[in-house]
Amino acid sequence: MDTKLLALLVCPVTKGPLEWHAQTQELWSRSARLAYSVRDGIPILLENEARTLSDTELGL
Repeated sequence: MDTKLLALLVCPVTKGPLEWHAQTQELWSRSARLAYSVRDGIPILLENEARTLSDTELGL
């Protein structure tokens, strides 16, 4: 994930920052507890396409 692009992207639900997780190819919004997939280098920032992050994944 390009760091310049990542700096511009925000969670569509909370408008908070996103974290890149290369191992799962996802952008995580900790505040929304959602993981957005990245397909062919394109972030899919749709709430209904995101998966919910577990407490374990969030380190809680």
